[in-house]
Amino acid sequence: MSYLIGRLLAALPVMAVVAVVVFLLIHLSPGDPAALIAGDLATGEDIEKLRVALGLDLPLWQQFMVWFGKLVTGDLGVSIFSQVPVTQLLAQRLEPTLSIAALTMALTLLVALPLGTLAAHRAGSWIDRLVMLFAVLAFSVPVFLVGYLLVYGFAIRLPWFPVQGYARLADGAGPWLRSLVLPCVTLALVYIALVTRMTRATVLEALHEDYIRTARAKGLGVLPVLLQALHNAAVPIATTVGMGIALLIGGVVVTETVFAIAGVGRLVVDSVQRHDYPVIQSVLLISAGVYVLINLLIDLSYRFLDPRIQY
Repeated sequence: MSYLIGRLLAALPVMAVVAVVVFLLIHLSPGDPAALIAGDLATGEDIEKLRVALGLDLPLWQQFMVWFGKLVTGDLGVSIFSQVPVTQLLAQRLEPTLSIAALTMALTLLVALPLGTLAAHRAGSWIDRLVMLFAVLAFSVPVFLVGYLLVYGFAIRLPWFPVQGYARLADGAGPWLRSLVLPCVTLALVYIALVTRMTRATVLEALHEDYIRTARAKGLGVLPVLLQALHNAAVPIATTVGMGIALLIGGVVVTETVFAIAGVGRLVVDSVQRHDYPVIQSVLLISAGVYVLINLLIDLSYRFLDPRIQY
């Protein structure tokens, strides 16, 4: 428990630094949201009045203190463009993003772990070379290109799945799943490649340990041996999964844009184009918090994956 409390307390200054960096990066970037909202026909006086109304005329440090003061009370602010609370905007967009992330993670583990273990078991064979070729290609091809190719192949040429859009789970599990297949496959390929390569490397190392040779000498079957090797290689694999969360967060933005899914990633893209400061700041800060939390959970899982690890 003391370890957990210590890690949570250590995360607080990290999140404070992230908040400062995010705020400065956004506010120092070119562009004026007041000018965008006012339109091309607005005069300089109109734009200045709008800046005063939005609080953008204040010195940068005052704007930060106002935003940070609201932030510590759980108030993420109000969208400059739509005048809707950021929490409400996020609540409206959260389901598609969480659905994509959850299914992508499940697909990754279901494919990458067996694939990497098989490659390690058949190291040096044509199966191993084929798996590694797939991993290299999947990791190298841009996510948006994979998305467009899948849309062309399985939504236009073969109309098995919708071209774009998202069907909510409340509308039925079937339409919901069909709308997520192509986005999740698109996003999962990079992740599968990463986890597959790590799984192969760690399982291959475990298969050369003395206890594995002893188990084989005593007549233990291939499947139990591979499962034991995979279990003993679980710690570095879990670390890779945690590190890959950053890829997942960034990939969601691209995937939702390609498939026109109104999720949090698409909200970020639209907000960047409009210079909607409160929305961008909130989403980036929450994403950083999720990344820190996931890595904390991964660290805590080490104790269950390997009882020898003590905190």
